[in-house]
Amino acid sequence: MDAIGQIGHFILVPLYYAVSAVLLAWHQLFSLVLPERGGMSWVLSIIGLTLVIRAALIPLFVKQINASRNMQLIQPKVRELQKKYGHDREKLAQETMALYRESGTNPFASCLPLLVQSPIFIALFRLIDQASKNDKANGFLSKDQAFSLGHAKLFGHLPISATFLKPDGLVSVQILAAFLVIAMTATTFTTQRQLMTKNMPSDAMTGQYAQQQKMLLYVLPVVFAVGGVAFPIGVLFYWTTTNLWTMGQQFYVIRRNPAPGTPAFEAKQQRDRAKGRSVATDPLTSTAVVEEPEPPRQQQRQQPKRQSKQQRKKQAGGAKPQGNRPDDDGTTEGKTA
Repeated sequence: MDAIGQIGHFILVPLYYAVSAVLLAWHQLFSLVLPERGGMSWVLSIIGLTLVIRAALIPLFVKQINASRNMQLIQPKVRELQKKYGHDREKLAQETMALYRESGTNPFASCLPLLVQSPIFIALFRLIDQASKNDKANGFLSKDQAFSLGHAKLFGHLPISATFLKPDGLVSVQILAAFLVIAMTATTFTTQRQLMTKNMPSDAMTGQYAQQQKMLLYVLPVVFAVGGVAFPIGVLFYWTTTNLWTMGQQFYVIRRNPAPGTPAFEAKQQRDRAKGRSVATDPLTSTAVVEEPEPPRQQQRQQPKRQSKQQRKKQAGGAKPQGNRPDDDGTTEGKTA
């Protein structure tokens, strides 16, 4: 246990400094307009911390989206391998890994944002928990700042370090904690369901991968709901905010760049047709390519041919005088009877 504790301490100490640095930067900013020791300034600082972390994780989110999309697209080939090598698990594993390499798919990339966020989540949890219980300052927090964070009260009476299970005798704490847990659970479910119903082709809705996605659809919200009742209110604000960010970010990606053969892809084609744009699929990357209509070309006026000086003189000399031009009735102007 000592070795595990030392490893955990070795991992968390740098995170204490990173999390506290961003948290204090936001707190100093909000303290310009809000009470420095108030709960609202600390809650908004936690939300600001969440936005900074999620913005830094955008490259990992892109990898997650690409990995999830590739996993969907290669599912028909995976099922063919399962039919062909179902009797030989070793051969099946080798051929499956070869397929992953050929398609550039990393099955573990879809877990990267969650794996990176978990230590940060634990660091924030311990910052608030130890500050409230022992007035312990971690990272860049001073003793006074740790006390302020641990004993800050939202709306003047709701401690942000309180939990649903330990509400400090306040029913209002339990109501707020329950609301945040429900919001956290609902956003998790909505995000996963949005992925399955809008951005998964029909071929990928069957098989082992689809079963895993369906299991996560119902298991993850339950895990968050069960664990959420033990989280401080400040940590619940963090996790609810990060879920809202994930849901909005995924909605944007699915709407702008959906996977081919999905309901979201068909909806995008309809929108593009309504705008007068055609949509094709790139055969190399299997991504949608929007072809903008060519603007109408302006008809160029034909320029007169250049003539030499002699040609112009000849043309002027051969022209008949206007007074001798015959009229339509055969008579000639300027002549008298």
